[in-house]
Amino acid sequence: MAAVRAMANILARAGRGIWRDTKRAVAVGAAAAAAVGTWGLLEAQAYTLRRRTILLDGAQAGNPASAGRSLRILHLSDSHLLGWQHRRAAWIEKLAATEPDLVVLTGDLIASPAALTPLFSALSPLAGTAGAFVFGSNDYYRPQPKNPLSYLAANTTPQSHGNEERAEQPWQELKDGLEAFGWHDLTNLRTHFNIGAWSLDAVGVDDPHLDRDEFPLPLGDSPQGSPQRGTPYTVDPHQVASTTPDGATYLRIGLTHAPYKRILDAMTADGCALVFAGHTHGGQVCLPGAGALVTNCDLEREYASGLFQWPPTGKGVMHGDGTVPTGTERRPTAWVNVSAGLGTSPFAPVRIACRPEAVLLDLIVI
Repeated sequence: MAAVRAMANILARAGRGIWRDTKRAVAVGAAAAAAVGTWGLLEAQAYTLRRRTILLDGAQAGNPASAGRSLRILHLSDSHLLGWQHRRAAWIEKLAATEPDLVVLTGDLIASPAALTPLFSALSPLAGTAGAFVFGSNDYYRPQPKNPLSYLAANTTPQSHGNEERAEQPWQELKDGLEAFGWHDLTNLRTHFNIGAWSLDAVGVDDPHLDRDEFPLPLGDSPQGSPQRGTPYTVDPHQVASTTPDGATYLRIGLTHAPYKRILDAMTADGCALVFAGHTHGGQVCLPGAGALVTNCDLEREYASGLFQWPPTGKGVMHGDGTVPTGTERRPTAWVNVSAGLGTSPFAPVRIACRPEAVLLDLIVI
């Protein structure tokens, strides 16, 4: 009996020790989770302006005299603005100081109807600058709560069903307001810009994540009455940039909200030298050394954000600031800039190892 009591005491002490260790582990885990959550909330407000430069070979473009020409493009995406997010709106407003030649917006600009007024106010200093835009799903429908773990299921199929139950955003008002700035809606459309010594054709598609994309016909091949705009120009398939008969530096650019591979393939085949996209939030939650966990489309995780070539050339991805040369890679190849975006869903307002960003992209002829 004494032996039994002794064993019982030993087991009781062991149990109390295990319970103390378990409580300690739970407390440490809870503290770590709270710290990560707090950091994620703070990082979601750490707005960053990325500065990237692409060097173009003027001699290869057929016009050595064009050396020194530059074009500055401001890329904004995924602001997911709410009416009360005045700090984010104020940061966007300050971007006018970068003096871009062209503004491109790749969707998910608002998260509620109340965001229209602060968004237009923030963008108004850029009014009159050449611009183009496409929409994302949250410009059409209000965001809904979603299990964050569902993104880990790697479902890369466009979400073309179930939206009929979602409340609509005032997307027509958003469209009208952006067009009032002089900016072009590229929803399954094309347009043309003459900006100084630059001649740019632009092509855009509606949100591929909603399966709303319909790639527009080439300029000059449009049916009578089709809302295509621009001047037909044949792109040399071996050149990133070329020269028009009047000596302008010619480029074709593409805009899409979600960078699905089929869209990148189509825009590259169409002759785009540059493609702009958003949607991925850069993964939103990234792990040091591993990067983004998801892209929410069919791109591999390494292309969740940054500047890279498509089809991939094995030269990697520029995630921060820097300069890249061009003109020596095999064509057709496009530079793709996937923005990590400025915001988050209102129901998951954190970022980890993935700062919110806008991108300033300079094209310089050398």
